[in-house]
Amino acid sequence: MLTTAAGFFMGKEYRRLHFADNDRYYVSLVTACRVSDSFRSAGNGKTIYLLGRLIDMNRQLRRLKSILVWCCTLVACFSSLPLQAQWRLDLESGLVVGTNYNRVRIPNQGGTLVNLTDNLTVNPTVFYRARLNYTFANRHTLSVLYAPLTVQYKGAFDQPVNYNNQIFEANRPLTVDYKFNSYRLTYRYDFITGSRWRVGAGLTAKIRDANIRFANESVQTDYSNIGFVPLVHLYAAYQPSERWSIWLEGDALGSRFGRAEDVFVGGAYHISRAIGLKAGYRVVEGGADVEDIYNFTWINYASVGLLITL
Repeated sequence: MLTTAAGFFMGKEYRRLHFADNDRYYVSLVTACRVSDSFRSAGNGKTIYLLGRLIDMNRQLRRLKSILVWCCTLVACFSSLPLQAQWRLDLESGLVVGTNYNRVRIPNQGGTLVNLTDNLTVNPTVFYRARLNYTFANRHTLSVLYAPLTVQYKGAFDQPVNYNNQIFEANRPLTVDYKFNSYRLTYRYDFITGSRWRVGAGLTAKIRDANIRFANESVQTDYSNIGFVPLVHLYAAYQPSERWSIWLEGDALGSRFGRAEDVFVGGAYHISRAIGLKAGYRVVEGGADVEDIYNFTWINYASVGLLITL
């Protein structure tokens, strides 16, 4: 969801291992202070840090698996209802055509504020996302979305930059990987369902898996986080003819801590009742200004896709 979302990063979690009598262990997550970079540079500190990252990756995979199972269970429950229903698979791809800005400061107190768009060059990036919609009783739609995204910047800063308590010297080649994967479950109720217009609104539960990594030939560091973000969902579509349709669809929400918007506007040509081709423009904008981090970005997409109705 690049997006960037309100509450983009939260506190860091650290782990400790407890060993049971049968030699099997489980992981207890403990909220604590971030391990200092100087401790990481020591042998034991590096081992603990790497072990912590492996545990964190395993925890994230388990959580994403649970979310997927939950979404599939909900869809299966609704599919058993004796109501007129319709499935639609929305496959979207295209090119990230630029980022208007991507301002980063980590930590928020003491870090260096940089705009990646001004200082570095963004590499052309192909993106993809998939959404599965299930509409029942004509007005109710349940959907799940998978939207991974990684944008890479390359170049050099014209000043020393403190990122995540690591110093990146000026005029040295640098690569920044900006990852923002999004997984969403959305419910929408259509309060207008005419022959030409369909307008609705709902709620979206979003899981964002985010990471910003700075690296040059001698120093590398990253700041990652996974968390939950609630959003408001809006949808408006107009079908002037049997084969053509245009629509606007998006998720958005704002607060004093940040904001998030993911909005698509475009159209589709329906080859048949089952197959359609779509094209349009998508924008993902938002970020957070909280105790640990400051980050706001605007990403532009040129989108094409395939609509499959079952």
